[in-house]
Amino acid sequence: MKRFELPKAPPEQNGAVKAWFDPVVIPSYLPLLPEKNPMFLEKRIYQGSNGRVYPLPFIDRIATEAVDQSWQAVHLENEFLRVMVLPEIGGRIHVGLDKSNGYDFFYRQNVIKPALVGLAGPWMSGGVEFNWPQHHRPATFMPVGVEIEKSPDGSQTIWCSDHDPMNRLKGMHGVCLHPGKAYLELKVRLYNRTPFVQTFLWWANVGIRVHELYQSFFPPDVHYVTDHAKRAVSRFPLCESRYYGVNYAERGEHGVPLEERPRQFIPPGHYAPNDLSWYANIPVPTSYMAVGSVEDFFGGYDHKQKAGLIHVADHHISPGKKQWTWGNHEFGYAWDRNLTDEDGPYIELMAGVFTDNQPDFSFLSPGETRVFSHYWYPIREIGPAQKANRDIALSLTIENRTARVGICATQTFPAARVCLKANRGEVATWTTEMAPGSAFVKTAPLPSGISETDLLVVVETKEGNELLRYAPARISESEAPAPATEPLLPEEIASNDELYVTGLHLDQYRHATRYPQDYWREALRRDPGDSRCNDAMGLWHLRRGEFEQAEKHFRQAIARLTKRNPNPRDGEPYYNLGLALRYLGREQEAYDAFGKATWNYAWRSPAHLALAEIDAKRGEWQDAIRHLRNSARNNTDHLNARNLAVVVLRKLGEKEEAERLLRETLKLDLMDCWARYLADGSLPADNPMLLDLALDYARAGLLTEALEILAHANSQANDGSAPMVLYAVGFFHQQLGNISAAHSAFAQAAAASPDYCFPSRLDELLILQAALGANPQDARCAYYLGNLLYDRRRHRETISLWEHSARLDPSFSVVWRNLAIGYFNVLHDPDQARSAFEKAFQANPGDARILYERDQLWKRIGELPQRRLAELERFPDLVRLRDDLSIELASLYNQTRHHQQALALIRSRQFQPWEGGEGLVLGQHVRTHLALGRNALAEKNTGEAQKLFEAALTCPRNLGEAKHLLANQSDIYYWLGVALDAAGDPASARQWWERAARQQGDFQEMHVKSYSEMTYYNALALKRLNRRTEAEALLRSLFAYAESLARQPVKIDYFATSLPTMLLFEDDLQKRHRIAATFLQAQAWFGLGDKEKAQRLINEVLESDRNHPLAADLLDEIETHLVATSG
Repeated sequence: MKRFELPKAPPEQNGAVKAWFDPVVIPSYLPLLPEKNPMFLEKRIYQGSNGRVYPLPFIDRIATEAVDQSWQAVHLENEFLRVMVLPEIGGRIHVGLDKSNGYDFFYRQNVIKPALVGLAGPWMSGGVEFNWPQHHRPATFMPVGVEIEKSPDGSQTIWCSDHDPMNRLKGMHGVCLHPGKAYLELKVRLYNRTPFVQTFLWWANVGIRVHELYQSFFPPDVHYVTDHAKRAVSRFPLCESRYYGVNYAERGEHGVPLEERPRQFIPPGHYAPNDLSWYANIPVPTSYMAVGSVEDFFGGYDHKQKAGLIHVADHHISPGKKQWTWGNHEFGYAWDRNLTDEDGPYIELMAGVFTDNQPDFSFLSPGETRVFSHYWYPIREIGPAQKANRDIALSLTIENRTARVGICATQTFPAARVCLKANRGEVATWTTEMAPGSAFVKTAPLPSGISETDLLVVVETKEGNELLRYAPARISESEAPAPATEPLLPEEIASNDELYVTGLHLDQYRHATRYPQDYWREALRRDPGDSRCNDAMGLWHLRRGEFEQAEKHFRQAIARLTKRNPNPRDGEPYYNLGLALRYLGREQEAYDAFGKATWNYAWRSPAHLALAEIDAKRGEWQDAIRHLRNSARNNTDHLNARNLAVVVLRKLGEKEEAERLLRETLKLDLMDCWARYLADGSLPADNPMLLDLALDYARAGLLTEALEILAHANSQANDGSAPMVLYAVGFFHQQLGNISAAHSAFAQAAAASPDYCFPSRLDELLILQAALGANPQDARCAYYLGNLLYDRRRHRETISLWEHSARLDPSFSVVWRNLAIGYFNVLHDPDQARSAFEKAFQANPGDARILYERDQLWKRIGELPQRRLAELERFPDLVRLRDDLSIELASLYNQTRHHQQALALIRSRQFQPWEGGEGLVLGQHVRTHLALGRNALAEKNTGEAQKLFEAALTCPRNLGEAKHLLANQSDIYYWLGVALDAAGDPASARQWWERAARQQGDFQEMHVKSYSEMTYYNALALKRLNRRTEAEALLRSLFAYAESLARQPVKIDYFATSLPTMLLFEDDLQKRHRIAATFLQAQAWFGLGDKEKAQRLINEVLESDRNHPLAADLLDEIETHLVATSG
């Protein structure tokens, strides 16, 4: 694909560093409209942690045709580098170009082609994505604010900033080039503008174009890498075990098995097949993260282009060094196609701060700011680096008793001195000018007996200042880290201390299926006064908006802390109590609690701000400024404290001090929306940010100012923000005593479009409660309040609110749809759920999502496949709108033996799988062709059967996915053998049966299982090969496994990475577990020749789950007598 053209700098940009705005036109596959129904994905697992998406609208479809789209772009250029940033797509770096050789050191996407990988849907590869405050950046495909800052030293920075749409944290990153420097600096500033402790992660996700000669490298002190959550460990770079299910130890000893060899990017053979540093060696989606490095760099090198990339950051705060790949095999190639047209595969070289793993969250206190920098620069000709810093990168290799030293510099060092020593004796010394755009590469013969660990390289400036020192002998072997383990259940933990810490871990890491409150409650059952667990439970209630319960726990925590000592070491419970009391409107009590919290340094700054807000509300301006000065004295970066101080100083007439403070604040953060408003009255165009700012004023009682801000809001915004802006206006008027104006605003809010209005702030909880109190007949307000509470798992209160809304306005489909989910998941009432879905669909018969969800409910409660099929066939236009509906329809065609219709449907559209949800359409593709092939066999049409079975092995591109390398395909191999044998080709048949018999394990639910439904076909293949003893042993072991499985109590895998069956509706996991075990037993009995027992067990399965696809297919096999006569 032709690279899109980068525009030239305008003439007025004549400095060493140029920065300017200029749009670019790029072929783009644009996301379609978001889902208008709120998505309460309470047990969704995403990137190893909670995949909750509310309050974000959910997008589950991307356009299948590209259009030429003009994107706002910001360009940055100096003598050596060219960079382009796209503010409309999360502020990502899209281009990083080495001007000296034309090498894109970041993967340049020449097409914008998102796929369904992001938290809320669209995500694109390439360039540099900034993942914060969770993976993959909730706002990854949303616009950010952007400014260009020119510094006195001539450097220029493109600043991108936004308020995280989930928790309203402020994040900003600045892409900076300096004069005379060939590195790109990324300046990062993270600010918790909320009154709560928050958790976050931050990773720079760098895309790199790869092929069979691309190698990533970690520092030489990295000997081990770990998987996500450290659940698995491997040696590095040579893997000597299984990792992600791949037997790298076997590959290292015997090479890559023929059936596992890649079709593209074939390794040339000069590197070990178990070396994880080479992209081409890794056949499946794989992450690995460095452990224990004390170095500040890592990178990658393109041996074809003789160019590469270095990342540098202080390892004390940025220990995260990671590589991710989709894998060099068919599964990965499919995802490459989903994410680009012709630009090819990529890997991610990710750099994390305050973490060395994912998911791994850090705490950010109220008002806390974290500031740090990252650096990237291109290298050339030197190969992978063994040592690097911001100034230079060095490689040192030895071959045939000759040392090769390579150095790349990021600025000019005239007459630099390079000294190579061995055992303290000098081997060679060179004096040279080092400069960007060229490489220093020299060789020197080594004395006899010298090895790499005897060497030392020192690089100095001409003045004798040391630039870098590398001594391989100093690198020590690290110990293998122990894999992470699953925590015990609460009742199994001995101490309250461990109960508290385990709960804290689950809360901090946002675990999707284990709940911290279970651990804290167990601790409080044993010791009701436990101060830490009371404080934790109080915070849990506070975040849910249960302020009275929160107060109770905070007071119990304080009672224990002050039982012996009236001045406890930890002031957090006092601060949290102050928050709860303020939400309850008991401001004097809150004031007293905040005052006591200031006795502890850790809580002094946020507590003084809270005190100042109450002072301002009372008009006590002198007290307010005193508290604000104390807040700033303890945290000079607390922007909200600084900004409120400007407001208070102006109230006091201290304009000069106010303006000085404001100027200093804008130097800290030129994109802080409050400071900018104070400086020149400018306001963000983003309604949610306006609401953030208005609430900042309202907390200080400055309601008139808050109303002035909201007067600039876009009341016609189509992002769902308009109703809450109007409700806030009404709330502020109500507090001011302007009852008529309040009722008018509340009426406007009730009449506004409800599309995408998903409130989530605690302040919005108070606003909606007040609005509903003022007008109990407001159907929309009850609906919005229900959404907010349901997201906080206050389910039963929510159902009452939604029922109230539905009574007031039965024509609103979304509230009926929400009630259906609540009735099923919370009240466990499938009949009410079914009735609610009927009303939802009657209210909006054009909503394909409701049709899909209703069908899923029918499936879950055992509606006949024929009835479900007939219903979906009534709405072909709606089915065509959604992949999931199309897949369900194909499945129902197969379930009811209308296989030709299933085939036509599968061929009719371009499917777009979700990451982690692959295999659904591919499963129907395989199922359809196997069924049609068996029918052809039954009709003695062996040639057609063979073609159909062979087609089951292929993955047409319209499926959007391909088979995972470790997925067991014994069923296809077995039936191909049967077809070939029936066609009179026993030799070829035997080859396929042998391949089926060799299959071991099966990749399901994101990991390899020892036994699965495919084990049965392994055994049938063994029978066909006359290895009946082995076949019988395998079938009996399958039966024993199934019996054991049936006896085991089911639990969700603690390290699970996805739970597709529980995305929408709660599932009876024990029942599903029992059905799976019964089906395996049926297979085993049938394979062992007891057809009667097998048929009885299959009928049991179908009685429990009328829509069980494998049971229907096995019954079909039995009834066609194909298996019975072939064994």
